[in-house]
Amino acid sequence: MDLFEYQGKQFFAGYGMPIPPGEVAFTVDEAVAAAERLGTPVMVKAQVHTGGRGKAGGVKFAATIDDVREHTGNILGLDISGHVVGRVWIEQASDIAEEYYASFTLDRSAKKHLGMLSVEGGVEIEAVAEENPDAIAKIWVDPVDGLEEATIRDWVASAGLPEAAVEGAVDILGRLYEAYVDGDADLVEINPLILTEDGRVQVLDAKVTLDGNSVFRHGSYTEFDETQTRDERETAAHSRGLQYVGLDGSVGVIANGAGLAMSTVDVVNQVGGSAANFLDIGGGANADVMAGALEVINNDPAVRSIFINIFGGITRGDEVANGIVEALDRVDIEAPIVIRLDGTNADEGRVILETHLSESLQMAPTMLEAARRAVALADASGGAGA
Repeated sequence: MDLFEYQGKQFFAGYGMPIPPGEVAFTVDEAVAAAERLGTPVMVKAQVHTGGRGKAGGVKFAATIDDVREHTGNILGLDISGHVVGRVWIEQASDIAEEYYASFTLDRSAKKHLGMLSVEGGVEIEAVAEENPDAIAKIWVDPVDGLEEATIRDWVASAGLPEAAVEGAVDILGRLYEAYVDGDADLVEINPLILTEDGRVQVLDAKVTLDGNSVFRHGSYTEFDETQTRDERETAAHSRGLQYVGLDGSVGVIANGAGLAMSTVDVVNQVGGSAANFLDIGGGANADVMAGALEVINNDPAVRSIFINIFGGITRGDEVANGIVEALDRVDIEAPIVIRLDGTNADEGRVILETHLSESLQMAPTMLEAARRAVALADASGGAGA
């Protein structure tokens, strides 16, 4: 789950990190009222799940209330990289002396947490990494050992932060790591982390990605989930508890397990087609789950064929087959379907499906053959193919 900036700041504040006072606003009048409470000057900042806000005109300095009114009116409704601004963050302006960068994420290859710190903040870290990689100080943290203050101090020193920022940075970085681990985050990023003219270190921007699978441990995360940016297909799938990502192809994909779903998308591409989605139904392929999956894919006008790829482990093939048959009685499917069924009780499942096969419901013995048939059917129906 990607958080809006203001949500990320509130998340950080919950771990004791200092952030400038601010309020979220959904209308011009709310923004004006917020600025009057905070006192000008303020920053008017578009809240979208994408970068490049400043370049797109989504971040403005407002010296007066009239400026707040003008900037908010211009920013609300602004399209930033396909994201339409529906809310702004009105924040007390800060006097910035210096800007830094700090983040934690997971280095999967090292199987450790990766911390990055740089005195070159306020710009994209990718640009810093390309143009001046030595300006980024990195540490790898074993999750079993955790992060000690002595390590943080060495890290801050290696990054070259000035003496005036050391104590504040050490404190914030310790809290940032705590938020990253305790909050089940995939990424926590502060860019910029600032040193103010009067010597305070503060969080001026926040980028936070939380692990959506951890919601059951964090009751407050439901409000973050409700503000996620999803298209109509993703919204429909999410309401049914399905793991779904919309893509741009013509072959609808249903598989049980994220790994198999990703492999299915790859195989469709390998044989010259393109997937319309990634849809993982997990371990449950009963009629309710299968009907929900078929409904979501059936409502996508770009889908010209559907590839159901099931490998039964704990899930039994006969149960999957019964689920598919019952789901087809519930949902009026327009696109032809190709099924590959393998694994536990696959033979029994194929027998169940056999009597229902037709031009619009086909079965293939292997994943590769099923992908070829699904792509051919999509092409024959006028799909984009590759």
